[in-house]
Amino acid sequence: MTEDDSTAQGRAMRSPSLAFAAGVAVGVLGGMIGLGGAEFRLPLLIGLFGFAALSAVIVNKAISLVVVLTALPARLAAVSFVDLGTHWAVAANLLAGSLLGAWAGASWAVRMRTTTLYTVLAVLMTLMAAALLFTHFTALGSPVLPGPVRTVAGVAAGFGIGVVAAIMGVAGGELLIPAIVLLYAIDIKTAGSLSLLVSLPTMLVAFARYSRDGSFAVLSANRRFAVVMAAGSITGALLGGLLLGVIPDLVLIPILAAILLISAIKMARHASASE
Repeated sequence: MTEDDSTAQGRAMRSPSLAFAAGVAVGVLGGMIGLGGAEFRLPLLIGLFGFAALSAVIVNKAISLVVVLTALPARLAAVSFVDLGTHWAVAANLLAGSLLGAWAGASWAVRMRTTTLYTVLAVLMTLMAAALLFTHFTALGSPVLPGPVRTVAGVAAGFGIGVVAAIMGVAGGELLIPAIVLLYAIDIKTAGSLSLLVSLPTMLVAFARYSRDGSFAVLSANRRFAVVMAAGSITGALLGGLLLGVIPDLVLIPILAAILLISAIKMARHASASE
């Protein structure tokens, strides 16, 4: 059985209408907190649509790339090129690590046993839940670091974020934004735009590495599904943006963190079942 194989029940669930609806749901969840929501899409690709772990990561990465490309013009309109240009060194600092991390993470993912990849995904989802709670309920101060130390810390943070983004098939904004705020004392609005400028080339590098592996064929086999789900994700993200702030963070964030933790538990069960 190859990594591209999936359950018959999962394949039967891949109707365009369900793919679009799932994309909308994921987009709304992410849009309500100002993110793309790819971390919520991955468990659906595995649990609902029956993709094997690596195939789900690759499909998630492709959809995330489309969502980021769509969001980039709006973000650039919200924050001027002049403002972003003053922070080019920050993007370069993070990219120095994230590009290497993306290549390394994708390389590790394609070499992992399926059981190991499920376990790693379960751990990363738990960490994402913790990061979500920390980012929204902790006042992010910026430690005063000497220039060379901050540069090294930026490369290290970028590398780690690149690895996580590649293995989960996400853009990494959940980690990039707090890293930019913490390390470089940049306001969160500008950090959101900078995160897209960092995540886009980072995702392209991971995508390029995945394209060298046979599992990349899952995109050709499920092209229509991926396109429809991407359209749903974009639609949902727009709707979620309109709902931003409607549900208080004190209610919304714990719910989203709980969803990630439940997904992590289910992923761990996948790992046990695949042994």
